[in-house]
Amino acid sequence: MAKPNIDFSKLTTTLTQTPKELLDQSELKFGKYFTDHMLCIKYTEENGWEAPEIKPYGPLAIDPAAFVLNYSVEAFEGTKAYRAADGTINLFRPEKNLQRLASSSQRIMLPEFDQEQFLECIKELVRVDQRFVPNDYGYSMYIRPNFIGTEPNLNLVYSREALLYVYLSPVGPYFPRTVKLYANATEARAWPGGVGSYKLGGNYAPALRPAMDVVSKGYDQILWLLGDDHYVTEVGTMNFFIFWINADGEKELVTAPLDGIILPGVTRDSLLALARQWGEFKVSERKITMPEVVKAVEEGRMLEAFGAGTACIVCSVSEVFYQDSNIAIPVDPTDPNAVYGPLTKRLRAELLDVQYAKTPSPWNVPI
Repeated sequence: MAKPNIDFSKLTTTLTQTPKELLDQSELKFGKYFTDHMLCIKYTEENGWEAPEIKPYGPLAIDPAAFVLNYSVEAFEGTKAYRAADGTINLFRPEKNLQRLASSSQRIMLPEFDQEQFLECIKELVRVDQRFVPNDYGYSMYIRPNFIGTEPNLNLVYSREALLYVYLSPVGPYFPRTVKLYANATEARAWPGGVGSYKLGGNYAPALRPAMDVVSKGYDQILWLLGDDHYVTEVGTMNFFIFWINADGEKELVTAPLDGIILPGVTRDSLLALARQWGEFKVSERKITMPEVVKAVEEGRMLEAFGAGTACIVCSVSEVFYQDSNIAIPVDPTDPNAVYGPLTKRLRAELLDVQYAKTPSPWNVPI
């Protein structure tokens, strides 16, 4: 007999008795302020998935010996809800995030779940807390699904109990400026045969110390390089893009391929799709090295570079420290105070127009 899967029709909702005051949108910082409610769905191998529950936001009760606390059996996601000018609220390509969550969780042997039913539960959570979804362009509601192993067991097998939960955080612009990067070729965020293509908590904790080291030196993020040839992989927790005149004299937008090292970002995929729709220049997913980047800068072929991810959408890179030198990356030669390069600005504007439903798109999922 099949065990129960997630069933939206069984969702129950318990509303908070102490609703929070809304912050002024100018006070919103990324990941610092949370809404009134959260979604929780428990799983046991014996009984399958329990009925989903929306309840007041608050602490979780987890056994000290739970898999998540001892062996980092945890996957997570990040997507957003946007309020359009007419007041309607849309999610942006949430099915892509749930596909990635399923892939990540399967890598650490967490149970399968019905993605469509889970999405309906997330929509309801956003409806319940819709008053927190900001109104202004550039602001949004960050949605964080977490999937953790909760069985109390120190045997390194797999967790027979799990919790899938979601909470919400209204957010403002992440990087409203250009960023400076510090190229790191001595430590690795991900490597061939590893788990860099999965969104696992264990991928992020080891990067904290090197990330804070570069911040103390006056830089914003690490540009992760890999191998003796200094393969350019990712920037901080973002995918990395370069727009240049390549060695063959072609205008090209290029980012690293999904080779098992790179996280398959939803923003990454969306930007590539937009640029390919334009058909104005070459769009490539291929390996590039830091020496190639340096040569392009020296020869005046570098046009701009940017990071891309759900939190920031895009942020232009103005400088990279590499091999004892600061390498200036062009942003906008016509405006020394520009926050975005011309292509970065255009991609950001077109993507935001989709997300805020100014441009009709199948990528928007109404709640």
